[in-house]
Amino acid sequence: MRWSTGGILMIIIVALVLSIATISFGIAYAGGIRGAALVGISLFVTFGIIVVLDQVIPAGILLSFFIGTGLTSRR
Repeated sequence: MRWSTGGILMIIIVALVLSIATISFGIAYAGGIRGAALVGISLFVTFGIIVVLDQVIPAGILLSFFIGTGLTSRR
């Protein structure tokens, strides 16, 4: 069975979001937060991590290109 690139990318994205949500849920629960606040805090932390990753990954790519062009010769 052939998988399209979009299908594989969607599976990877869902797995990443679910793993981040599970970890943040566990951290909030271990921190003593119970009830409805547990869901709110874990969602807040999950989307916070996703927003940070959305900014860090392109910045890292640009930084690596910047360092690469600075270290290569112009000949």
